[in-house]
Amino acid sequence: MNFNVIDREKWSREPYFQHYMNRVRCTYSMTADIDITQLQKELKHRGIKLYPALIYMIATAVNRHREFRTCFDAEGRLGVWDVMSPSFTIFHEESATFSSLWTPYSEDFIAFYDGYLQRTVLYKNVELLFPDPDEPPNTFPISSIPWVSFTGFNLNIYADGTYLQPIFTMGKYDRREERLLLPLSAQLHHAVCDGYHAGLLFHELQELAAGCKSWLTGK
Repeated sequence: MNFNVIDREKWSREPYFQHYMNRVRCTYSMTADIDITQLQKELKHRGIKLYPALIYMIATAVNRHREFRTCFDAEGRLGVWDVMSPSFTIFHEESATFSSLWTPYSEDFIAFYDGYLQRTVLYKNVELLFPDPDEPPNTFPISSIPWVSFTGFNLNIYADGTYLQPIFTMGKYDRREERLLLPLSAQLHHAVCDGYHAGLLFHELQELAAGCKSWLTGK
C-alpha cells in the first residue's frame, strides 16, 4: 500500500488541477446503464452473488487508471495510491440501517470474493456505520440502492470540494426486452479526471460484464 506523492512542478495535469480546484472547484456525476445480461447468467450458473461481482468490476476499472487513485493523504499531500480497495455498504433488514465495510482488492476474483464473504459474515450482525476500525486510507466508496432503477443520481459532499476519490452508487437492474440493465452512477472530481476518463471507466465496466467468463474463474 504505497502512496506516491505527485511532483506538482512536473505534473502534466497541474494546470487542470489548479483550475478545477482553485478557480472553479468542480465535481460532476455521470450515470449510465451497464448491460449485465451475460454476467447475471454466468453468476447464476456458478452460484456467485451479483453485488460482490459488481464491486470487483468497479474496483478493477478504478485500479487501471491513476486518475481514479489520485487524492490527498492524511498530511494533505497530493498523490496516487498504488492500489485502492473498495469500501461498500451492506443493509440490515430489521433496523433498515446499513454498515460500511471494506475488503482488500485482488485481481484474482476468487480471492476477492472469498474476502468479501468473510467480512460480510463477520460483520453482518454488527449494526454500526463503520464496524471495522481498521479500514485503511486507500479505499473508495461503493453503495447500492437496489429498490430504485434510477436514471440519474447525484451526491452533495460538503468537504470544501477536496474529496477526490470516485464514489459509485448502483441501482436496481431493469429488464428491457431481452437485456438486464443496471444503472450505475459515478461521482468524480474534475480536478483529477475528465469526461474522457469517465467514458473509459464505463466502457471498461461494460467490457468486464460482457467478458465475465475470463475473470470469474480467477487467475
